[in-house]
Amino acid sequence: MVNLRQSLEIATGSIFNSKLRSTLTTLGIVIGVAAVIANVAIGASFNQYFDEEIGTIGSNFIYIGANEPNVLFDNELEVVQKTPGVVRASPLNEQVAEVTYMSDSRRVSIIGVAGDYDEVANIQLSEGNFLKDNDQYVAVIGNEISENTFDRRLANKNSIDITFRTRDGEVITQTFQVKGIIEKSEASFISTGMDSDTSIFIPISTMNEIIKVDDYSGIFAEGESIDTVTETSDEIDSRLGRYMGISSRDMEKDDVKPYFIVDQQELLEEAGSLSDALTALLTAVALISLVVGSIGIMNIMLVTVTERTSEIGLMKAIGYSNYDVLTMFIVESAVVGTLGGVLGVILGCGGAYAAATFMSLPVVLPAGKIFAGFVVSIVVGLIAGAYPANKAAKMKPVDALRHD
Repeated sequence: MVNLRQSLEIATGSIFNSKLRSTLTTLGIVIGVAAVIANVAIGASFNQYFDEEIGTIGSNFIYIGANEPNVLFDNELEVVQKTPGVVRASPLNEQVAEVTYMSDSRRVSIIGVAGDYDEVANIQLSEGNFLKDNDQYVAVIGNEISENTFDRRLANKNSIDITFRTRDGEVITQTFQVKGIIEKSEASFISTGMDSDTSIFIPISTMNEIIKVDDYSGIFAEGESIDTVTETSDEIDSRLGRYMGISSRDMEKDDVKPYFIVDQQELLEEAGSLSDALTALLTAVALISLVVGSIGIMNIMLVTVTERTSEIGLMKAIGYSNYDVLTMFIVESAVVGTLGGVLGVILGCGGAYAAATFMSLPVVLPAGKIFAGFVVSIVVGLIAGAYPANKAAKMKPVDALRHD
């Protein structure tokens, strides 16, 4: 009876005696496993990237935006601030205005915010200080505004002229002094289009006074924790709806409400669903390579059985059982699958690392899924080799020995 060690030795010898054939057989598994692992790893990298990007927008944030003017006022802000689970809330207004620095003018997003906006939105400064509620004609500018927007660098304590347009069309220009510069950030405010790198922040009281309004375009709130942020968001929605006189029946209809609410957990789930769908699609395509690889193993093993028919007949004539022959061919298929799996894991991890680095994504190599890919390669080898091995085992010694 042939033991496992002898089967491995025979299988290894057969593989190395036919290097070209073995290489071509293994190649299909290598490509399939590498593609699956690379796609799964890139999907995990995208997931982490989205989590990090959304996380830098704010801490457990909830954004309430107005669908039209004259919806959110101080009373609505107070409703949000008093909602259980809300740590702090900052009103904001936004307008694209003309900004002039040393006779050089550019169109820039101007955002009016309260003094605690930097805490709610995770704003970090490289120079100066953030706004305070009693500030008036001062501004905090994004890194891109400071470094690249104008012909000359806009530094801290420099002055700029901002030209606003009121709702009735009046044009008003005011001078602001730069109070702080925000650190460069890759993240942007996904739901409102705000990007701290390319925006200028001014006190919201000053902005509303200039453009002659008393309402807000949005309210940016911070919840107590990421685990309860959706619950807090739902409570804000319920309280605002009741305050505005919206019936419970209409609360389920987003097109009826004059505002919308987005929270961090919701964005994380949407980003995760998108990433998972993309990963599943790419992995499904990659699995086709594994199927092709398994067909290759089956074909090559069938050729091997045909080539070694006389050898099989001799083995059975000297006492090898059907089980022994079956085991040897199954082990050979498993060895091919294992070699393909090892090389596929190495190639897949290397490809995932290179792709993530090229796309400036965090490198994530999920060990569990990599191991699963390796196991799949072995299973594919076993399944693909089962039919040829069974065919070899059932050969009659006399017929096999007569084979030319």
